This record gives sequence, structure tokens and C-alpha cells, in this order.
Amino acid sequence: MVQEPRYDNYLDAPQTLGDWAYSDESSERYAAFIAPPDAITFAMVCEGGEIELMRAVSGEGLTMRAMSITTETVTRQLQATAKPGRSLVGTRLAANDPLLDAMALTKGRFAVEVEGERTLYLPAWAEVTRVIEDCR
Repeated sequence: MVQEPRYDNYLDAPQTLGDWAYSDESSERYAAFIAPPDAITFAMVCEGGEIELMRAVSGEGLTMRAMSITTETVTRQLQATAKPGRSLVGTRLAANDPLLDAMALTKGRFAVEVEGERTLYLPAWAEVTRVIEDCR
């Protein structure tokens, strides 16, 4: 189990190091948070009117992991499923899910917690909003 500091308010935690990148390829649109050394740690992928939230994880052991998204106005518990052959877990949301709006419009950042992994404190930059709007 990963030991990490606890904060009374997720906004007090230091922002996770890295940058957002947006891609609009012919087959899919996505926003990826890339942390040093150039590894995608979180991604929002638009496909068929849904957005899949994907988090890089250490190892492939668990088939299901609890995922929690915290924003200024909403905290939601989700179930993330392992991606076979990849060190990723993901969960799908309809493109019009209010949680996505809360992630885009939150006060500066949102938190992504996945069971057994360090919490990500990600900035709510334009790439987040763009992938959501392009998927609608």
C-alpha cells in the first residue's frame, strides 16, 4: 500500500508535476497528463460519446480497483477495470456526465485516487474542457 501525506482539503496538496497534452487523431480524441519522465499517468479518452478516465497503475494484478474523483463541488466513487496487458485501469462515463463538468470547472485542480496508487492532483487546464466538449 502506498503511504502518502493526508490533507484536510485536496487543494492544499501540491499539484502533481507534469503537463496536459491534447490529441485529435482521426480515430480518437484524448487529453493526457504526462509526468516526468514523459509517462502518461492519467488520460481522458473520447470514444463513441463516452469518455474513459484511465490511470496508470503499478503492475497488472488487480482486475478491479476503486477510483475516486474529487473536485470543488463533487466527489464520486467509481470502479475502474484493468486493461488487459497494460498497466492501466479505466472507467467510462457518458460525455454529458456532470462529473466531467465538475472536473473541467473545478477551482484550479481535481484529485484522482486509485486504490494502491499515489493520488494525482491534476490541474483543470483547457485540455480537460476541450476533450469533454469535443466528445459531446
